[in-house]
Amino acid sequence: MALIGSRATARTATGETARTATGVTVRTRTPPARPSPLPGLVLAAAGVGAAWLVHLAVPAVPMLTAAVVLGVAAAHAPWLRTRIRGRCRAGLTLAAKRLMRVGVVLLGLKLSLSDVLGLGWRTVAMVLAVVAATFCGTWWLGRRIGLPGDQPLLIATGYSICGASAIGAVSAVRGSDEDDAATSVALVTLCGTLAIAVLPLLHMPLGLTDAQFGRWVGAGVHDVGQVVAAAQTAGPAALGEAVLVKLLRVALLAPLVAGLVVAGRRRGRTARDGHRPPLVPLFVAGFLAMVALRTTGLVPAPALAAAGTAQELLLAAALFGLGSAVHLPTLSRTGARVAALGLTAWVIVAGASYAGVLLTT
Repeated sequence: MALIGSRATARTATGETARTATGVTVRTRTPPARPSPLPGLVLAAAGVGAAWLVHLAVPAVPMLTAAVVLGVAAAHAPWLRTRIRGRCRAGLTLAAKRLMRVGVVLLGLKLSLSDVLGLGWRTVAMVLAVVAATFCGTWWLGRRIGLPGDQPLLIATGYSICGASAIGAVSAVRGSDEDDAATSVALVTLCGTLAIAVLPLLHMPLGLTDAQFGRWVGAGVHDVGQVVAAAQTAGPAALGEAVLVKLLRVALLAPLVAGLVVAGRRRGRTARDGHRPPLVPLFVAGFLAMVALRTTGLVPAPALAAAGTAQELLLAAALFGLGSAVHLPTLSRTGARVAALGLTAWVIVAGASYAGVLLTT
């Protein structure tokens, strides 16, 4: 609709009119301003601080685990719920996606190829078998019981590789729904937290040496922080073995992501923006570059310590953001099936890793 006027005027509000130099007034629409991520990032930083305090008060609770739980709690707190779903959502989503990728890149500095080679081919074969059995078995079962969206894939990834970090990496290249990622992170975090309490109780009854117990924890527990919390109960020998085996599982994140990208391309799958993800996403390439850098031995210990702190803080902020996306009423609709898959996958990874440790030591 056009109107003829005599003076050139302009108004900038959305849906109002603007008069051109020729005197023709046309209706215009100014795109709405993008919400600022600052409020959500500030809230995520506060969540990280609270998670750190929880870890200081209860050292057995890893900071990353506390961050997820606090994110879920904040999303359902009456005085925060509206803000989290409104003005804070943009920043929390940014933390859950972008900061997660940066944290995964820095995770590569924890792994050296010389450490992997030092484990021996039998241990490498054991870890590969455990990861394959856990990933395939969990994914297949999740699809069989009818979990929606990418939940079966994301849960399988979290259990088999490295918990919430792996879920964040795979959801990024798959363009997964935020609810699917949040639900998967909540489940994997819960079961990993249970492992911290349950596995040390089975150390002596199963007749495992300290080194064997460490390998079992490293092969069967999801998140790096949870592995440390569970293995340290058996002493430094167990902790050293657990961390090495766990980091070998972390190294499998890059080929897994690349394989999923290839599979998605063959099926014609695209991201939500309509673009096909690159064969090796940038953050995965960064992860591999950090592994190569650590392998050179050129990175001084203080720099590694600083990077480790930064990595934990970034992942804690990302997990707080993911936790804040968990909506318990929605989760309750598939809660029984999700819980069944989580417990079954827990048995699969614990049983497969226990058998693997006995066969290789």
